[in-house]
Formats: sequence, C-alpha cells, structure tokens
Amino acid sequence: MPTYDYECNACDHTFELFQSITAGHIRKCPECGELKVKRLIGAGSTIIFKGSGFYQTDYRSEEYKSRQKAEKSSSSSDTKDKKKEKKAIKKDVKD
Repeated sequence: MPTYDYECNACDHTFELFQSITAGHIRKCPECGELKVKRLIGAGSTIIFKGSGFYQTDYRSEEYKSRQKAEKSSSSSDTKDKKKEKKAIKKDVKD
C-alpha cells in the first residue's frame, strides 16, 4: 500500500496518508476540518540498491575472498590428514 501526500487549500496543512491504491481521495482536512484537501503528485518510492551489485552480497571484497580461500585450503588439508589417519588405523587393525 502506497503513501500519498495531501495538502489542505484552506490551512496549508500538508500530511501523508498510508492507504490502498483503490481507496478514494480524502477531502476533509484532519487539521482544520475543511473539505479542501487535494492529493499532491509525489515522487513515489524507489528501490534502494546497496553494495556494488543487485544484492549487497553479490560482489564480495578481496579480503573476504582471501579469507574464504585460506579457510577452504585449511579445511581440505584437515580432510586429507583425517583420511590418512583412517587408512593408517585400518592398516593397523588388519595387521
């Protein structure tokens, strides 16, 4: 539901109103009670993009990429070490 800007021609009171697209214009001013309110043409709302891509996380910083690469290589070396240990244990059990 959009927010509409209104202005009273009698008292110059301006205000915003959150209402449905299908709702009709209001005519009565909440400030002075006169039936001289008109809806203003507003700029509307826009999508705010953050970061360098569509999503803030689309394009990672170089620091993040280097940390991920370091973490990945350390976890893969840990996995290789565990596999070697399992093979050694299996070999000892068979002997």
